[in-house]
Formats: sequence, C-alpha cells, structure tokens
Amino acid sequence: MVKSCWNPSAEGDSGGRVDGLLWCKDLGQHMYGEFSMAVIQANSMLEDQSQIESGPLSSTTSGPYGTFIGVYDGHGGTEASRYVNDNLFSNLKSFASEHQEISADVLRKAFSTTEENFLSLVRKEWHVKPHVASVGSCCLIGIICNGLLYIANAGDSRVVLGRSGRGTKQAKAMQLSVEHNASIETVREELRSLHPNDPHIVVMKHRVWRVKGLIQISRCIGDAYLKKAEFNKEPLLPKFRLPEPFQKPILSAEPSVLVHKLQPDDQFLIFASDGLWEHISNQEAVKIVQTSPRNGIARRLIKAALKEAAKKREMRYSDLRKIDRGVRRHFHDDITVVVVFIDPNLINGGSSSYFPLSIKGGRLAAGAGVP
Repeated sequence: MVKSCWNPSAEGDSGGRVDGLLWCKDLGQHMYGEFSMAVIQANSMLEDQSQIESGPLSSTTSGPYGTFIGVYDGHGGTEASRYVNDNLFSNLKSFASEHQEISADVLRKAFSTTEENFLSLVRKEWHVKPHVASVGSCCLIGIICNGLLYIANAGDSRVVLGRSGRGTKQAKAMQLSVEHNASIETVREELRSLHPNDPHIVVMKHRVWRVKGLIQISRCIGDAYLKKAEFNKEPLLPKFRLPEPFQKPILSAEPSVLVHKLQPDDQFLIFASDGLWEHISNQEAVKIVQTSPRNGIARRLIKAALKEAAKKREMRYSDLRKIDRGVRRHFHDDITVVVVFIDPNLINGGSSSYFPLSIKGGRLAAGAGVP
C-alpha cells in the first residue's frame, strides 16, 4: 500500500485522503462557505503544492480575518514550490500585521520577500546543489477578506469565477487571473519591450514559444539562473547556460494583482494549475461544478481533465489510470484543483460555525500507485 507523507495541520479537520497518485479533500468548511481540493501526480516527484488557510490573516489577534488559497506549480524540481508553500503565507501575515490590512501592496511585498529569501537559499547552496538555481514555481494566490477577493498571480496557473447568469440557469465563467506564458502574444510583446536589444528574448522551439528558448513562463518564484547572471554559469548544467551574460533579470517574480468586490451572484471559484486548463475550458469547468454535487467536485474536475487527456491520445481512461508516475507525465501534467464556494450570507457578516483551518495538499509518497 502507498503511504502518504502528508501531515494535516488543520484544527478540527480530518485532512485529506490518498488513493494511489491522487490526494483529495472532498469537502471542507472555510470562513465563507465550503471547499473541495484534489491533486493528481504525473511527475516522478510531485511538483504541485497547494494550501488553504482560513482564519487570522495576520500575526496579531486584531485581524484581518479571511480565507487564503494558494496553488504553486513547480518546475525543474520540488524545492521552489515546497518553499513557497511553507513560507509565502507567513510572509503575507507579517506584512498584513505591519499594515493592519490586506491590500494589493501587501500581496506584492509577500511575493517579493518570498522570492528574495528563496534566491538567498539558492546562493547559500550554489556550490553544493547548483541545480536549485534552475528550479522555480508558478504562484497563484487568492484571499477573501471583508467582502473583497484579492488575486495575485505569477505564472500560468488560473482562477475562474462561476457567476450565476441573469435570466439563465447556466453559470457564467469569468477568468480573474492574468497569465504569464510566452504562448500569449501580449506576454511576448511585454518581453520584447523589456528587452529591446535582445532579438532572442522569445524563441519558437519545438513549436512552442519559450523565453530564451528555455522556459514558457515569464514570471515565477525562483528560476534564479534567468534572474541573476551569477547563477548562469558553472556548475549549472550546460543546457541552462546562456551563451552571453545578461545585465538585467530575464524573468520576474512580480505578480499581476486584481481586487474584485464580491457580488451576490458570485457562486464559486476554481483555482487550478495549468494541468487542468490544458484539457478543459473555463466554461466547461464551471458547468461541471454547477451541475455536480459539491462533495468531491475537485476530484471530479481532475477526472474530466484526465478523460480528455486519454481521448487526445486515443486511449481509454481506464488504461491511463494504470500508467505510473513519471511515465504518466507524457500524457498529462501534475494537476491541482481547489474549488471554493462562496456563501453570500457569510460574506456579508452572517454567523458561521466555522473553525480556523490550515490544510496543505499534494505531499504524496513517492511510491507506486494509481487512482
């Protein structure tokens, strides 16, 4: 049997459960409603990390209070996504205490400090573990506080709002996050404007646009080798080294931030790594959530994505399930999904039987197994 090395840190919460390569928390309670959470592993080592924190959003007892959601899609290794999962929220709480509020500035400072501290760790381990310089993580967070939804994103994970349609029963999908992937023309234009003297800042390689021919995303935590020239040399592996030293960072950790006032028609939020959105559209995901039971809905979204992945390879879903981690990555990516339901009565200050919650998903054992 596969054993999980995931340890719940929730007060009064039973945590999640593991079924082979799947980790899930089918239904739980946060400050403003219910949530469902699931992770499927495809890589040899799970590179996705995620968390929900509901309760105090600062280090003081005076507030603010709310719900924090984080999805961290790592690449090149697990170090960056795990570091973000362990440190970003505490950094945010420190700045929220200092400013006595949640704001766009607080979110940006939390990202910046997490980035600076991770790069300091890379510098400290440079001669012992140089590969950490090529490890990074997309970073998507959401905070519900005082009737507002704050979104900060660096990378290509995505959050989609399901809003009840006026005059129709079908919920409407509204994408709230801005993505930073070189496949998007505006991202390529931004990179070219930031690096006007570099004709190779974006390169089409294997039919995919990549920054410097190496990476698809333009913003992230980590990837020190494309931010500081001191890390783009030996002992870093040759495949990551650029032919010429660079004078300014090529990638950025600056998040795109959105502040959205929650409306009575706002029903739920779907936070997910790009592994989900590669296979199902925003509207398809919203329809699945709207028309299905809440219990296990995150797991159901992952199953829908895996069925599409199998269909694209002209194979049966049942056969895809038999493929083990590592090899599975040829068919789909690690996928993390967090569905957060919003109760308008609780948003507007209604009473709740809520208790403080801290739960982290995705820390699976490395042993074999399939869902």
